[in-house]
Amino acid sequence: MTAPHPLDNPIWSALQTEHVRFALGNSLAARYLPDIGPLSAVCHPSPSAYDALRGLAAPGESLAVFLLTPPEPQPGWSLLRSEPLDQMILQNQGSDSSGISHSGLDEPLSSTAWGLDPQLLLRRLTAADVPAMRELASLTEPGPFRQHTCELGCFWGVFKGESLLAMAGQRLHLPHFVEVSAVCTHPNARGRGLARILVRVSMHHILHHGRTPFLHVLPGNESAIRVYRALGFVLRRDLHLAVFRRESC
Repeated sequence: MTAPHPLDNPIWSALQTEHVRFALGNSLAARYLPDIGPLSAVCHPSPSAYDALRGLAAPGESLAVFLLTPPEPQPGWSLLRSEPLDQMILQNQGSDSSGISHSGLDEPLSSTAWGLDPQLLLRRLTAADVPAMRELASLTEPGPFRQHTCELGCFWGVFKGESLLAMAGQRLHLPHFVEVSAVCTHPNARGRGLARILVRVSMHHILHHGRTPFLHVLPGNESAIRVYRALGFVLRRDLHLAVFRRESC
């Protein structure tokens, strides 16, 4: 029997390998630390696995799971959200060859080299930027972003003065693959290609470290999918996003 691909259960794969230091769980279920985020996984969907996951959540807490099939009701859980999710992977690693060196991806970055207005600043984000990152994520809802989410990987942002206009970074890390995530732009700065530039920066960083970029996007987000396809990403497979809330008793 062929072993499942690690990207078929990417949250589980990350929590069992390169993100084990951020994990709570056992052989049946795992989750990220609460101050990292609600992403969680079961090794295989089963009543015993969901019961194990329930032991990792506080009463009333919501957890998000990526599944291969639509979720089914589970004892002790309320299903708050269920929808398809596209998993995309970079197929043609030369499709965005811009001649930009992988070196120098730490701050500061040359805005003009990446095609930005020279009045804007492109740089790697730090812990000091977390309030601005959380504010932007709250406004644009690219996915859950908590106090220590930025510890999962490298994040970059575009600034005008002191204002964070857009950001993107890395979330799930597992052998050979790194997820591009938290791609978002302030509503007042959209239409300027900022998200595309930041995804390219993150892609170059991942490729420089010998990994393959992948990402997740809702199938209805057609504008984002067009950008990702133009950068060389293709649909790898369909997943399902499920958000469960632990019942109090």
